[in-house]
Amino acid sequence: MTEVKSLQNHLLIAMPSLDDPYFERSLTYICEHNEEGAMGIVINQPSSMNLKELLEQTDKALEVVAHKQDDIILAGGPVNQERGFVLHSDQGQWASSLTLADNIVITTSKDILTAIGSNSGPEKSVIALGYAGWTAGQLEQELQDNAWLTIEADPEILFNTPIHKKWQAAVNKLGIDVWQLTPDVGHA
Repeated sequence: MTEVKSLQNHLLIAMPSLDDPYFERSLTYICEHNEEGAMGIVINQPSSMNLKELLEQTDKALEVVAHKQDDIILAGGPVNQERGFVLHSDQGQWASSLTLADNIVITTSKDILTAIGSNSGPEKSVIALGYAGWTAGQLEQELQDNAWLTIEADPEILFNTPIHKKWQAAVNKLGIDVWQLTPDVGHA
C-alpha cells in the first residue's frame, strides 16, 4: 500500500473547471488527512446566518456584543451542516480543541461560541457549520483528476483575508494564472 502524503494544514484551491455547485471557487482548509480519508472546512462560502442568529439558537441568554453580531458564519461543507467548527488562532481553555498547526486550532464545543459572542474569545477565528469529507483515496483521486491545487495553509488568508477574496489570494500565492490551466490530465 502506498503511503499517503498528508495534506493536513494545507489549503485546497478549487480549479476553475470544478463545476460542483458547492465547491466551485472554494477554498478548503484541510484539518485531517490520512489513509482513512480527509476532513476539511470550506473557508470562503458564507452561510445565510450571522453570529447573533447562531448564538440565539445555542445560548438564548447571551447578549452578543454589537460589533460581533454580524460576523459571518461559513458554510463549512455539505456534511453535518448542523455541527459547528471554529478555526482559531490560540488554544485558550475550550472544552474540545485540537491543535492542527502552529497557531491554528479547531474547537467544536459551544463554550468558544459564547466567548466569541461576548468578545472574550480568541483574537482570530472563523466559524463554520458543516465540513467537507473524503473517503479513503477519494481526495487523492480528485487531485489526480485536476479538481484541486494545494498550498500550505497561510494564517493570513485563513484569518485576515475577506471571505470573497480568499480564493484569489490563495491562487496568487501559486504565482501562476490558473485561468490558463487546462482541466485535462496529462501523463508523461
